[in-house]
Amino acid sequence: MSDAEQSSAPVRLPEGQPVGRVIAMPADTNPEGDIFGGWLLAQMDVAGATPAFERANGRCATVALDGMVFHQPVSVGDEVSIYARIIHTGRTSVRVHVEAWKRARGQPEAQSVRVTEGVFTYVAIDSDRKPRPLPPV
Repeated sequence: MSDAEQSSAPVRLPEGQPVGRVIAMPADTNPEGDIFGGWLLAQMDVAGATPAFERANGRCATVALDGMVFHQPVSVGDEVSIYARIIHTGRTSVRVHVEAWKRARGQPEAQSVRVTEGVFTYVAIDSDRKPRPLPPV
């Protein structure tokens, strides 16, 4: 793709609310030196729970992860920003689309690129860790 074609390509922006930001560290690498996918998945799970907790008005548990896609690797020192949006609610569950974006430290936000996305399902739970209905909107 030429520079002219790249500049005319539509710019993709993160979808959802910003729910987390973290710096990838050397301890988080796999044997090849890239950030371990499990580390990134854990960051997304914790951050993606934010809109679920807000909608459930309390405690939730992760029960499923669908459609996880790793688009690009994350390197040590990259700043990873996580965005999330609710895409469906059920009687007790909340499905949240979560995206992780990276940028090299010191680079402008406009140079961020999406690296990972997936859909997490959380279930509202009570004090006995049993599913409970979501409160009315």
